[in-house]
Amino acid sequence: MAINILMPALSPTMTEGKLAKWHVKVGDTVKAGQVMCEIETDKATMEVEAVDEGVVADLVVAEGAEGVKVNAIIAQLRDEGETYAPGPSSSFAKSKKDPLPQGERKENAVAKGVPSTTPLAGEGLFLPLQKKGEGQTPRLFASPLARRIASQSGVELTLIQGSGPHGRIVKSDIEGATKGGVAKAPASPPKVAPASIPSAIPDARLYFAKDTYEEIPHDGMRRTIAKRLTTAKRDIPHFYLKIDCNIDTLLDVRKQINDKAPTEGAGAYKVSVNDFIVKAAALALVRVPGVNSSWTDTALLRHRHADVGVAVALDFGLITPIVFKAEEKSLAAISREVKDLAVRAKAKKLKPAEFEGGTFAISNLGMMGIRDFTAVINPPHSAILAVGAGEQRAIVKKGAIVAANMMTVQLSCDHRVIDGALGATWLEAFKGYLENPVTMLA
Repeated sequence: MAINILMPALSPTMTEGKLAKWHVKVGDTVKAGQVMCEIETDKATMEVEAVDEGVVADLVVAEGAEGVKVNAIIAQLRDEGETYAPGPSSSFAKSKKDPLPQGERKENAVAKGVPSTTPLAGEGLFLPLQKKGEGQTPRLFASPLARRIASQSGVELTLIQGSGPHGRIVKSDIEGATKGGVAKAPASPPKVAPASIPSAIPDARLYFAKDTYEEIPHDGMRRTIAKRLTTAKRDIPHFYLKIDCNIDTLLDVRKQINDKAPTEGAGAYKVSVNDFIVKAAALALVRVPGVNSSWTDTALLRHRHADVGVAVALDFGLITPIVFKAEEKSLAAISREVKDLAVRAKAKKLKPAEFEGGTFAISNLGMMGIRDFTAVINPPHSAILAVGAGEQRAIVKKGAIVAANMMTVQLSCDHRVIDGALGATWLEAFKGYLENPVTMLA
């Protein structure tokens, strides 16, 4: 009997991925826990392990294929001793009697590092358990055979209590329901083609002759960035607050720390201005927790820790790896962690949990000479800090014009969560930590 290996959902937002590499070939014997392939999402590449043992009968999706939908069959296994007859139904001719009814066995591949799972209705699919009470439609857990019989008999699966593992609906449940007269599914309403809604922005190709430009197809990351930020800018009511910070003392403290820091070995580090910014932002989020919150339709989520995302520019887009519990970490620890995250981000080796989520974000373009700019909030955050360049400016100090190293930062706020006074209070706290960096070292 075929064991279908499906394209796994490597993150809550993943809908499709690229099958980057196969680690097995047809005829190979696979054991549970063995890496079968590498799946590339828009921002990371992850290994997929086999859960069942068997022999690779068919690699349905070719290596390098893009846009493979989650839950699509990518490969099939067979038990040793079975012969495989390839075809649309991927049938197997067994040389020994199957101790289980046909279709009543687990069929899945699971991504390395994915949380504990339970089988979903449909062939071989395993996904993380859903939390209850979130307004979601409950998922049905049914074997492929039970689902097929129910469809043929017109039985409504939602009316049946499964007797299999984890409440899974099996063949005997459908047969019992049929005899007991369970209500049948209503006839499906006729499908109506959705109305075509023209784009508000004309295609740019309308304005240019074909031989005056080169078309560069969008990759998955660029499409995801465009979709998320368009939605964020449209649906989140942004407002902006700007403040200037004197970083003279910070630069002096940074030099003292780096002069005494180890330069070789596992404990080596070199603290950057951005590391101070991450730490100051985290401490300010703890002091002003209203900013360290996320919006939902039913409640605000007030976060207990400051999980600060640090935007990293890549050749193929932008990613925001997260420094978790940044308020508890030293400057040296933050420095080492940010550097490690940046290296692995550029190699697309981050796990989804390392860049999805977080409670706040920082985007720093100061190293590129940008004095100040406006950043777009990245949900589920309610704010993002845009950091400009540190530069010498003329300021008035005690009635005299003097030169000082100044840095402009701008806070983009979600007005559903943060009002003007709250955002200003957070900026005041952030500025206090940045201008008096010794308070971050206690």
